[in-house]
Formats: sequence, structure tokens, C-alpha cells
Amino acid sequence: MNRINHIKVNSKIYRDNTGISIDLPTILVEYNGKVQVLEQLLEYQLKYRTKSMSWHNKLVQVVRLLLDYMNANQDNYKSPKVFFETFAEALYSGTINEEGLDPSWLGWLPKKVETANGLLSHLSNFSDWLYEEYGAVQLNPWREATHYEQKLNWMAQINKSQHCFLGHLDDVHDIPETAKTVRNLVKRRMPSSSVQTKSFPEEKIGDLLLEGFKKTKKNTELDFIDRYNWRDMAITILMHGGGIRHSEAFHLWLDDVSFTKDGLAIVRIYHPSEGAVPKKYQMLHNKPIKDRETLLKLKYGLKPRNKYAGDDKRFAGWKNPLLDDTDEKFMQVYWYEKKWGYIFTQVWKNYLIQRRREGIPEINPYAFVSNFREYKGDMLTIRAQRESYEKAVKKIGLKVAKNIGTTPHAHRHAYGQRLSRDGFDSLIIRHCMHHKSMESQEVYTQPTIATVTETLNGATTALDSGLKISPNTTMGDYYFKDFFKEEYKEKRKYIRGKINGKI
Repeated sequence: MNRINHIKVNSKIYRDNTGISIDLPTILVEYNGKVQVLEQLLEYQLKYRTKSMSWHNKLVQVVRLLLDYMNANQDNYKSPKVFFETFAEALYSGTINEEGLDPSWLGWLPKKVETANGLLSHLSNFSDWLYEEYGAVQLNPWREATHYEQKLNWMAQINKSQHCFLGHLDDVHDIPETAKTVRNLVKRRMPSSSVQTKSFPEEKIGDLLLEGFKKTKKNTELDFIDRYNWRDMAITILMHGGGIRHSEAFHLWLDDVSFTKDGLAIVRIYHPSEGAVPKKYQMLHNKPIKDRETLLKLKYGLKPRNKYAGDDKRFAGWKNPLLDDTDEKFMQVYWYEKKWGYIFTQVWKNYLIQRRREGIPEINPYAFVSNFREYKGDMLTIRAQRESYEKAVKKIGLKVAKNIGTTPHAHRHAYGQRLSRDGFDSLIIRHCMHHKSMESQEVYTQPTIATVTETLNGATTALDSGLKISPNTTMGDYYFKDFFKEEYKEKRKYIRGKINGKI
């Protein structure tokens, strides 16, 4: 059998004569001397073109892995079912044996169960579509579930329905029917563990903002405006005090920030394409403009940032959060504590002054843009901002690592932890963090190792002092009681002093 050589490419697909293109990553293959697009894959991608770039990239990744595996195992085709099973095993376990040898020359290391499961799901669904459209043999067909599997499926689906937004509309009588079949290849289960939240340390947030983002210039004393990187400080506050995702900050427009009479910042992050446009843009060239995608195209010649290819520097992800307004399609940033809204106001105003000083042109509507020489005014790239953030973290003596809570996403964890720690109802937390499912917020609100340890230590102190603890008292309830109130107050006092005294 001939080898199938392949390469991933970023393509522009034109489906008519309008000049409108769809940007998608896909695969070019060379077979028997001919080079062409993998047409069936592209057709499948176009059917699901509204899926995220992450979805398309993972699909392309697993198809490329499959092609590599096919090339390395051309004489091992017993049946499609067996082939898929051995391919799955290679993803889970890698291709290198105990002696360090790999006759296939693939050199695959074992993938995490979660990663492998996701890739296999993509491939199974693609195979199902090929079966329905072209009559191809299914790689991972459905089969009748055992009694035990039916029971598990039914319970899982009921649980999902109960926790899903609008899940109350599901008809529970339909669930048993959907539980009667399973894939031939049952994916591996992920190891069960309590999820450790990696939140940014509260006692360091003042240092990060006021020391980490401080700029220096040799032999020159900078004035107050030039002294700080207000742009990256504002992004950090949006995450830490407003709980937004890192990528969501890159969809903010200049016009999306307003203020109350007493100076509290009102920040709304609109859907990148369907969100309502600011009033001043609602008429353009005598045409009514209702959504951001249209405005970006007509006024700036741009696309929403989530519609660029994943490796395009303009790309910024969008995880379809729960929106607060279904008409204008935006999510409100909820400040906690409220002080963060006032701090953001001052930081934002200083940032705008700094933009004007640096002569940054408004060549797009986005709030956060590059100030780097030839790229002035261009959309700020996530990579550039992340590098700037990491420098700030290192400047205050911390390492940048997910497991110690110093990455950008750790600020969202810190926000969720504060809400949970201060006893807010789970429904309120869900809306504050814009989760469509109640389950999504669990990772942000579970107690940390430190919290568990402190709680147990406090309980030990109480017992040593002759106090009794009710067996019905939960760890969370006990944590909010007198043993840690003073420590908690001291931490808050310290943070307020660091921030309010200097900004």
C-alpha cells in the first residue's frame, strides 16, 4: 500500500461569488503522485463550520494521527473495528515499548486519558458521518448496551439533564431509549480525584499590580501615567475582581466600558459576532448595523476574533458563556469585592491617557491593543499579553506555574474561591461566573488543600480547648466561623492597604 503524505494547512473556502470566505484548518494529502484537499474531511468541517477553532484543530489533529498510524501499520488491517481498537490503544499507551523501542517509528508518548478520549470522540463522530453520507464502514459502531451499561448511561443522562441549563425541559421518558446503545470501543475512565483549584494568592495581588506592572527606565524618573503598564493591569483586574476568562478580555471594545455617577465601572463583554453595536455605529453608510460581525467587516475589514484560525495571532477564544442580556447579547462583569470596580475605573482612565500619549491610532474598536512600534493599534495578541503578565509575576518573586496558581486563569479561580468562601448561593456564583451549567463552577468553588488543612487544624484547636463540634457541621460552615475570621480580616486589610494606598 502506498503512503499517504499529508500536511495541515489554513484554508480560505469560497462557496459562491460573493467574496465571502470561511477560514478553516484542514488537510492536504499526497497519494499516488496527486496532491489534493481531503475532501470528505473538509465537507464535514463545512457542515460544522460554526464550531470553535479548537474543535476544528482537534479534528484535524486526530485525522492526521490516524493517517500516520495507517502508514505505519499497512499490513495489519484485519478489520476496521480491530484497527480502531489498536489505534486507540496507541493513543492511550504510546508506541514505545518498555525497552525504549518503537518499530513503527511513530514515537508517540502516552496521552492523558482526557486528551485521548476527546480525540477518539472526534474521530468516532467523523466516522459516523462518513457512514451516513457515503456508506463507509464505521470505525467505532454502536452496539446494544449491557444491562449494567444501560443503567450507567441512564443515570449519567439524568444527572446531566438535571444540571444543564433548561434541563427541566427534557423528557425523562426518552432517556432510557438513548441509554440502550454504546460505542463498541468504550473509552477509558479518567482517574477520580478531588479537583484542586489553583487560585492566585490573595496576599500577592497588590504586589502584582503595583510592583509587577511597574515600568522602569534607566536614568529617567517616569511620571505617574508612564510608570505603570495600565493595559495589562486592567486585564488582570477584570480577571481577578470580575472573574472573566483570560480570552474574554480580548473581545472588549473601548465603548463597552461606562461608569455610574459615583465612579463604579460598568463593563459589558459582548458576543464577538452577534453582540449589539454601540449606538454611534448603528448607522453606517446609510445602512442599519445590528451586530458586531457586520460592523467589523464594513468599517474595519476585520472578522470577530473568535473566527480567525487558531494559529492566527488575532484569534481569541470564546467559550459561549451564559449571557446576561439575550437581546444585546452581552455578559455583565460582576465585581467582587465592589472595590475592584472603583479600582478598575482609575486604572482604565489612566490607560486611556497612556494610549493618547503613545499616539495609538484607533484602527479597530478593541480596548486592548499593541503599543509596540510597527504594530501600534493592532489587536493585542494573547501570546504577547501572556508574556507581559508572566514577566510581572516573576518580578515579584513568583514562578509562573499552573500548580501554584500564578497563571492568568488562576485569577478566575481566585474570584470563584472568594465567592464560595464568603457563602454566596451557588445560583449567584453561576451567574457571576457566567456558567451555563451548575457543574461547571465546581472546579472553582471546591476547597483547596490549604483550606482543608486550616479547617482541620482549627477543629483540632477547638477540641483541645474543650469545645464541641456538631457532627452535622460541614467543613465549609466551620471555615466561616470564628477561628478564621480574624485571619481573613487581616488579609483583606492588607490587600486594601496595598491597593487603595497607592492607586
